[in-house]
Amino acid sequence: MNIPVWFEIGSLAVLVLILIGDLLLVRFRPHVPSTRESTLWVVFYVGLALAFAGLMFLFVGPAPAGEFLTGWALEYSLSVDNLFVFVLIMAQFAVPRRLQQMVLMVGIIIALVLRGIFILLGVAIIENFSPVFYLFGAFLIWTAIRQAMPEGDHDGEVQRENLVVRLLRRRIDISDHYDGNRIRTVVDGKRMWTPMLIVFVAIGVTDLMFAIDSIPAIFSITHDSFIVFTANLFALMGLRQLYFLLGDLLDRLRYLHYGIAIILGFIGVKLILHAMHENELPFINGGEHIEWAPDIPIWLSLTVILVSMVGATAASLIASSREKRAAAEAPARSE
Repeated sequence: MNIPVWFEIGSLAVLVLILIGDLLLVRFRPHVPSTRESTLWVVFYVGLALAFAGLMFLFVGPAPAGEFLTGWALEYSLSVDNLFVFVLIMAQFAVPRRLQQMVLMVGIIIALVLRGIFILLGVAIIENFSPVFYLFGAFLIWTAIRQAMPEGDHDGEVQRENLVVRLLRRRIDISDHYDGNRIRTVVDGKRMWTPMLIVFVAIGVTDLMFAIDSIPAIFSITHDSFIVFTANLFALMGLRQLYFLLGDLLDRLRYLHYGIAIILGFIGVKLILHAMHENELPFINGGEHIEWAPDIPIWLSLTVILVSMVGATAASLIASSREKRAAAEAPARSE
């Protein structure tokens, strides 16, 4: 599969312009978006991703379009888990509500740069060491088991991120208070960084921690670095608006981690089956390909992703609704 260079350059140029426009919007108009505004932006970015898949279908072919669509759905689903940690980071650093759009936007841009480097490294490793799929698959299955544990590990992610924040505090002068959306301020005649800087870094680094799970997963869908990067780009572009749209709803999505665990476990199995099909390790099947190991089709992967996320979300909302009804009925029964 060869994606035309003009399509890659043109697509990235348009997407960079959209990101710059979005950044300027939150830079010069900091505010708390309404539910209607957040919904419209989420619909816009989802529509943009679907339109991009349609253009790939027309100009590149149905196979890469299907890979992009599945990869985007996978990354978008796994990125929802980031939102829980973003909430913790915002609370930990007491980020004013009206400045949170700016924090998320810059943090996401930092995350895109870090993910881009991670993707290039991943492609290079795959091209030179195909058995890495065994490692990717085993890692994702282990991550799925951890994700399914009821206690979760979101606080742990924030603690790991704090190591980077502590290093920053030791190396540079950071003020105790925010100064609007500025990252530099003057305190007692001395120029200092504002806490915005460490929140930017915290968001970007924390996202990269999650990318360690999600990027190996998308390599089960495609090995094309352009598709992998654009799938990540579209998934992250709409994440800021989704953060405000879901808002307090995040606390009600108690079963979401089970849906994510199913997706990661499924993708882990898919990677191991792919590694068996392409096997080159001499101590497995004499170094020969294992022909009976099937390659799971794209449509099945997309179906598992969608059913897992919709099912986990629906189960969470139903359970939350039942608890609310039970709580409302409890006083009446006690009377």
